Amino acid sequence: MTWEILSVLTGKAQPFRAPDEPSAIGKLSVEGPLEVSTFGLAGDEQADPINHGGPDKAIHHYPADHYPFWREELDDHPLLASAGAFGENISTQGLLESEVCIGDRFRLGTALVEVSQGRQPCWKLGHRFGIAAVTARVVETRLSGWYCRVLEPGRVAAGDMLSLVERPLPQWSVERTFGLLIGNDHKREPEAVQELAALDVLAEPWRKRAARLMG
Repeated sequence: MTWEILSVLTGKAQPFRAPDEPSAIGKLSVEGPLEVSTFGLAGDEQADPINHGGPDKAIHHYPADHYPFWREELDDHPLLASAGAFGENISTQGLLESEVCIGDRFRLGTALVEVSQGRQPCWKLGHRFGIAAVTARVVETRLSGWYCRVLEPGRVAAGDMLSLVERPLPQWSVERTFGLLIGNDHKREPEAVQELAALDVLAEPWRKRAARLMG
């Protein structure tokens, strides 16, 4: 299965809510190929390396499929006129959280990436739109997007293809995993949460979250 990469986006850290609270959530499309390394796309920055970025959050992928929903939900907010509204690095059409699974490996241009966790929204998303409720709505709708780690460096550009290489864990869709660990579904499937706590391919913070929810 393959999908065209519609946009490749990067951003620089800049003042956000206050001068001492910078963010690089404002991503812009880049023309031409970019290097993909362990820490993500060349030229992309994270202002808060404790909660954003790092090997398990090297690349943020958000489906363009969700934009029509958000345009209706947010009264055609101007940020939704083009990709990057959710701080994503990669935009595609036709690939959703209900289908993408933790541990999926994709050929992203020439790089090899692996899905590590869903994207847990924080206050910055609400502040970016000027609508605090956006963060909660992402949780409610499960329209989260996902993060990937980079297994093999390479290059990627808009117009390249994203190709599924391997799906070892079809039972752990991003949507299901997000619902269990972020969306308060854990009480319905305690055994599943226990499995997630021991799932090596899941990013460590989400494994720790699963372990806490077991208690």
